Amino acid sequence: MTATAATEWTGDAGVDAVFDAVADSASEIREALVERRAVLDRENPSGDTISAADEYADDLLAERLLDVDSVAAYASEERDAVLTDDGRYHLAVDPLDGSSNLRPNNCMGTIVGVYDAPLPASGRDLVAAAYVLFGPNTTMVVADGERTVEYLVTEAGAEVLDSDLEIPADPTVYGMGGRRPDWTERVTEATEAMEADRLKLRYGGAFVADVSQVLTHGGLFAYPELQDAPDGKLRYHFECAPMGLITETAGGAATTGDGDWRDVEPTELHERSPIYLGTESLVDEVETTFQNW
Repeated sequence: MTATAATEWTGDAGVDAVFDAVADSASEIREALVERRAVLDRENPSGDTISAADEYADDLLAERLLDVDSVAAYASEERDAVLTDDGRYHLAVDPLDGSSNLRPNNCMGTIVGVYDAPLPASGRDLVAAAYVLFGPNTTMVVADGERTVEYLVTEAGAEVLDSDLEIPADPTVYGMGGRRPDWTERVTEATEAMEADRLKLRYGGAFVADVSQVLTHGGLFAYPELQDAPDGKLRYHFECAPMGLITETAGGAATTGDGDWRDVEPTELHERSPIYLGTESLVDEVETTFQNW
């Protein structure tokens, strides 16, 4: 497919070719979900159960993206090894984020981080990021560090919905992953402060959907440190860093709780990290609370 080949996503031809391939694959992934609800008898490198839909999306995106001349490597949440080629950019892909939402028919999506260094790499090597959200509509949000743009994606192409997406400064929603009994004391304190401000709880179980809520309504979403999992649940390359870039470029902020998300120096491809992102004032409150412990 070449439905979106004329779209200038970022102005960098090599990055734009990557996002052309992602957008062109979105309708096929969405259509394939209907017949791929089954759970497979294997796990990904992080120990999560893989669905037939995960496998399909991963195989399709690997094929499409490695066919792009500017792509040097394709890494996926579903694979142990990095697939390599001869281009410039190194991709970290969550092919079907929130795939556990398939059976209850809730939102899910795809996340792509574009790095200009081999993985593992820090967030300072991330040059662009995007996510696709399979909701009532299929939308795609793209950030290059200069601006965040939201598109409606159909088989006919990509239509701009918001050419300069900005997170509202007045927050209304929050979501905090993990079980409350498993949170550390400082996570509990930060969450209770948001609850005291009467923010509405929104947590859908797909990172793309939860971040989209925050970008639309203002607020904060986090998968925090836990007492028995200080690095949280989300993978740094595939989820935390791409969404950190998207949120910051939209005028928000992101933190690991103990510092700038860009300064993480991962040593493993599937390394995890806490992430707190959203409206800048709420992220600042989280950091202040944590610093006082």
